[in-house]
Amino acid sequence: MGLDAITGLFSRTRSEGRAAFLPYLTAGLPDPEASPGLFAVMAKAGADGFEVGIPYSDPLMDGPVVQRAGQQAIAAGADLDTSIRIVGQVKHGAGLPVLAMTYANPIFRRGVDAFTAALADAGADGIIVPDLPVEESGPLQQAARRHGLGLVQFVAPTSQRSRIEAVAAAEPAFIYAVAEMGVTGERAEVSGHLVDLVDRIRAVTDAPIVFGVGISGPEHAVAAARAGADGVIMGTAIVRRVLDAPSPAAAALELTELVTSVARALQPPG
Repeated sequence: MGLDAITGLFSRTRSEGRAAFLPYLTAGLPDPEASPGLFAVMAKAGADGFEVGIPYSDPLMDGPVVQRAGQQAIAAGADLDTSIRIVGQVKHGAGLPVLAMTYANPIFRRGVDAFTAALADAGADGIIVPDLPVEESGPLQQAARRHGLGLVQFVAPTSQRSRIEAVAAAEPAFIYAVAEMGVTGERAEVSGHLVDLVDRIRAVTDAPIVFGVGISGPEHAVAAARAGADGVIMGTAIVRRVLDAPSPAAAALELTELVTSVARALQPPG
């Protein structure tokens, strides 16, 4: 449980010679009752763990698709407490590492210690907060450690070595490497930043590197893995299929196909 589960995941996938696949989906999508079942479907299709997005009204890093998912989830009743409960249902249902993704405002409004305690009690293993820079993350780092949770830090293609060093010094659960600048969303082309960003991070730390933002299909995931990433996060492509599906059952079929294709692509040859 907790940080140990995240560390163990990357230890296992490294030993298997492959990158981990961590799908993202918004908690409460398409509604709070159906949401946990879609994560269970992805677990059966080959996901190694999950980023569970807690819907929020002002999601700074999210593109239009994930924003719409958050609005739909909130309208369906996915408030903060419901979303944390779904995080726990995903963890206990799939038995895989689960990281909750949220923004700084809900954390500080609830209280850093109360928020991290609630996540830990639900069964979460880590936290991803894209609008909390490393320089301001000290209180959350301390609370996460008290409750056994891993905290993720971000590095972008524009990050200088001094920032990468600051991120490494924070001992993150993993480094979320932003493959493409801008908000989340599907991209047609594979990012040209992958190899350079991995090289610059590896020059400073051996912390796990997980690419997200713009990872849109199997070819993007494979390119990130070949660049030396320890994992990939895919969000918008998954969320879009749920939003476009006429029913939870149809969404489950779409997710099974997509997650299976990415998981198979990331398997080592032979």
